[in-house]
Amino acid sequence: MDRHVLSNGRTRASILTLGAIVQSIELPDGTDVVLGLPTVADYLERSRYFGAVVGRYGNRIANGRFTLDGVTYQLALNNNGHSLHGGERGFDKRIWRAEPDGERAVVLTYVSKDGEEGYPGTLTVSVTYTLTDRDELRIDYRARTDAPTVLNLTNHSYFNLARPADVRGHVVTIEADHYLPVDEGKIPLPGAPEPVEGTPYDFTRPTPVGERLDGCYDHCYVLRPGGVMRVEEPLSGRAMEVTTTEPGVQFYTGHMLDGVGTPYGRFAGLCLETQRFPDAPNRPDFPSAVLRPGEEHQSTTTYRFTG
Repeated sequence: MDRHVLSNGRTRASILTLGAIVQSIELPDGTDVVLGLPTVADYLERSRYFGAVVGRYGNRIANGRFTLDGVTYQLALNNNGHSLHGGERGFDKRIWRAEPDGERAVVLTYVSKDGEEGYPGTLTVSVTYTLTDRDELRIDYRARTDAPTVLNLTNHSYFNLARPADVRGHVVTIEADHYLPVDEGKIPLPGAPEPVEGTPYDFTRPTPVGERLDGCYDHCYVLRPGGVMRVEEPLSGRAMEVTTTEPGVQFYTGHMLDGVGTPYGRFAGLCLETQRFPDAPNRPDFPSAVLRPGEEHQSTTTYRFTG
């Protein structure tokens, strides 16, 4: 495993070839705003996808099964009878090939072979991390396949703008008027996305994480076109703004971290996982997650830090 440090002279980001992991983001005042782990063994044995690119399909596929062009595929059941984040050994546990591009960018590439974790088609994925002059970490995703497949790429960094305090005091805004209600297995329920207005899931106005539902969120939001996400930490004045070309974001507040299986406890960090919708391969009413030969998947997500 190799480590690549990006710097714009103020902000630094450390990227690992294991899992294309964002190990740290150090702001100009020295504050590290992502949860990282010190060793490969920790990432393989004690990680809840800390900082990793997850795939081939981020989030959940119901019963680990989907049908594409009349063929049914069975995936590993690694999360309460469902498939989560690519299966038993997803992209987060693979070694990516890195090509530095100056001091501010690195391109990581991984080839996922046909049949890996049950997915069809050989998929070539590249993820470019770039640290910009505006203290943004921009992530550009690209992918091609030689056979029809399904794809949902996202980064699973846990952010905390005021460590070691937990994130329940962070103030969050998500420009999304609808969300996907889920069942006990966190699979989206049948029917259209539901309005957030009048519910505890409404973050269209700045709202502290811990103000409702005891701070426990793990839901996919349907972003407005060009919708922005913002996280503010009132005491430090630090803030993070997230933009994406993807239609949704999984907002997770880390309430299932336990401080035993992982080094971090509950609410140690929050995730804004920009992505397609969970279980989209089984939901023709959702934006398509199918990638076919001759097509190129392209998406970009940017995290900008201030304060």
